[in-house]
Amino acid sequence: MDEAFLDLEAIEVELDEEVLDAIDEKAFADHRDNRDAAVRDLLDEWLKQRAAEDGDESD
Repeated sequence: MDEAFLDLEAIEVELDEEVLDAIDEKAFADHRDNRDAAVRDLLDEWLKQRAAEDGDESD
């Protein structure tokens, strides 16, 4: 395991059935049924969208 991850905090997230279905669809379509990769991809998209929105507010 990469030691860079040892200092990260763990979080627990509850997702409803609709969100889990969307994750599974993305995992199947884009990541060869790899749910972890789909979650990372969706989180990355959300963070980029949030950063863009924060940038728009500061303008």
